[in-house]
Amino acid sequence: MLRIRLKRCGRKKSPSYRIVLMHIRSRRDGCAIEELGFYNPLSNQLVYNKERIEFRLAQGAQPSQTVQNFLIKTGVIENLKKIH
Repeated sequence: MLRIRLKRCGRKKSPSYRIVLMHIRSRRDGCAIEELGFYNPLSNQLVYNKERIEFRLAQGAQPSQTVQNFLIKTGVIENLKKIH
């Protein structure tokens, strides 16, 4: 099963994250199948490839809770409740 989730990168105490497609059992910083976007929590910058994310969701990939909240906020996913 595939999951769209965050992969941490960046320096110590200066995190940034990549939105990636990974196998559900792989490690957080393991090998990604595809990179779909970028999130920087310090500047609150979110960049993503909407077409590829929609394509992967249509194929059955499940977003993590954090990624799902991002997608609801930006309007990629509709009619779903936010997960807290």
